[in-house]
Amino acid sequence: MIYLYDYCSPLGKISLASDGDALCGLWFEDQKYFQSNLVKRVLGDGVDENDAEAQRIIVDDASDISGIERAAAWLDAYFNGERMDEACKISLHGSPFQELVWDELTKIGYGQMTTYGDIAKSLEKRCGRPMSARAVGSAVGKNPISIIVPCHRVVGASGSLTGYAGGLERKRYLLELEGAI
Repeated sequence: MIYLYDYCSPLGKISLASDGDALCGLWFEDQKYFQSNLVKRVLGDGVDENDAEAQRIIVDDASDISGIERAAAWLDAYFNGERMDEACKISLHGSPFQELVWDELTKIGYGQMTTYGDIAKSLEKRCGRPMSARAVGSAVGKNPISIIVPCHRVVGASGSLTGYAGGLERKRYLLELEGAI
C-alpha cells in the first residue's frame, strides 16, 4: 500500500508518499518523473497495473501515516530557513546504480554543492571502476525523494544550474534558501 499526502510549499504542491513505514517519494506536482511507476517500484515489478493503481490511498492528515508526518514537519522547518539534519526514515527503490548515486546525494551537506563529475569520481573510488558523469546525471534526475535527498545540490562542471526535475527556478530557490548561491 502507498499513502499519498499533498503538502503545500512556497514552491507549489509537493506530494509525499509513504509505504506505511518510511517516506518513499517526494515530488513537486509538475515534476518530471512525478510518481512514475512509484507503486510498482515499491511493491515490486510483478504488480499488475490495475492492482498498482488500487494500492494508492490519499490521506488528508499527515499525522496519520508514518514517514509522512516527520517529512511534513521537516519541510515546514526547512522552508522556514532552519537547517535540518535528519529528516525521517526513507526507503529508496531503484536500480543498484541509482541507489548508489542517491546514497552519495545524502552526503552533500546543507548549503553545499557538488558536480555530477565529482559524484562519478567518488563512485569510482567506492566501486573500483570508471563511472560516467552522464550516468550519474540520469540517476540524480530520477531521485524519488527530492529536497530531503538533496539532488538540487548537484550542479554542472562549471557550477551552472543544470538538470533539476522540479525545474531550475525551484533549484535556484532551494540553493538560495540554503545560502549556497
